[in-house]
Amino acid sequence: MNKNILKISVVIALVLLIVVIVKFSMGFLNSKKLKPSTDVVVSVFPDESAQLKNAKAFLTDGNRAEAIRTLEKIVSISKGGRDGYESLIILSDIYYKDENFTKAKELYLTIINEYSQFCNYADIQGKIASIRMAILFSKIITPDSELYVVMPGDSLIKIANKYSTTVDLIKRANDLRSDLIMPGTKLKVQKVSFHIIIDKSQSILTLLLGDEVIKSYIVSTGKNNSTPTGTFKIKDKLVRPVWYNRGVAVPADNPENVLGSRWMGLTTEEGGYGIHGTIEPESIGYQCTDGCVRMRNEEVEELYAIVPVGTGVTIVD
Repeated sequence: MNKNILKISVVIALVLLIVVIVKFSMGFLNSKKLKPSTDVVVSVFPDESAQLKNAKAFLTDGNRAEAIRTLEKIVSISKGGRDGYESLIILSDIYYKDENFTKAKELYLTIINEYSQFCNYADIQGKIASIRMAILFSKIITPDSELYVVMPGDSLIKIANKYSTTVDLIKRANDLRSDLIMPGTKLKVQKVSFHIIIDKSQSILTLLLGDEVIKSYIVSTGKNNSTPTGTFKIKDKLVRPVWYNRGVAVPADNPENVLGSRWMGLTTEEGGYGIHGTIEPESIGYQCTDGCVRMRNEEVEELYAIVPVGTGVTIVD
């Protein structure tokens, strides 16, 4: 009998304990609903996520104007927040596709400067580099360029020499299909010098326009640290260069010609060093050359079109 009473008492005690725990839990949860914890990030603008969905829906439906207005509103009320970041990404992409490169660049730089906690830095930097190249190869006038009016007797070579730029860059920036130009034609020309910095330890070649980084390329440099360091200049440029291998001329169309599609010789004390293409793209990124700087063919062709003879080249360890 006493055992039964003891068992009943234990059961009752357990039931009461469960009831107390449940009531306490319910009260705790209710208090949480009434008084949000300061440890939880609560949006000041509870409709932001809905607005972002609306903006994406506007884009899907082709209502770009309304999408842009909504995205700009989100950015203004969610500065520094996740929705503000996502809205800036979408806006930047819209302006980039519209070829409004100046605005797109401005927004991407805002993302890096104000939303570093969210952004994929390498991805955004890649987009900025793409925009800088697009601006360089477009008719957009920037602080480092100007509009030149072609005079009687002018030629692209004369204009390029006057501004220390290249014929290729003038043609690409102005969408010229031939070398023929007429007096009175307005051409965008670069008026600020380029400079190249090659970091051997990182296998990176960086192209600068004035103080602004335009683009970085992965390259190969010399094995056993054989690429010379110092400040040099580009002394000559060749398309489809002949490779002289121990006194034997290897033509450009020979598959054993290691120089690839372009050559830019450097003013090093010991001759024979330069920046060139490759027949071994898989080698890019390693210290594996005989001292030259090796690039992918499509990238050395791009660089070749931009930088003129006389461009400064700094090589560091």
